[in-house]
Amino acid sequence: MTETSSQADRGNRKRVIGIVSSAKMDKTRVVAVTELYRHPKYGKFIKRTQKFHVHDETNSAKEGDKVLIIETRPLSATKRWRLMQVLERAV
Repeated sequence: MTETSSQADRGNRKRVIGIVSSAKMDKTRVVAVTELYRHPKYGKFIKRTQKFHVHDETNSAKEGDKVLIIETRPLSATKRWRLMQVLERAV
């Protein structure tokens, strides 16, 4: 495979922004992603929170940080996301 085709494949990966809710594991962070969606029948906006296990190679993200994560191949039984960058540090 050439470099250009492998980079093009990576362009379609999902990217989401979330808050680190747990930083207790080595090289793994739990990131909570909150989204608002509209109920199909009643029209009410409902808040949904999903938690993702994220691979953080350098252990750079701490609890409360706002981070950008990207979908990747399965890294373990629960990890399918990688940390791209820390957008905002917790105070």
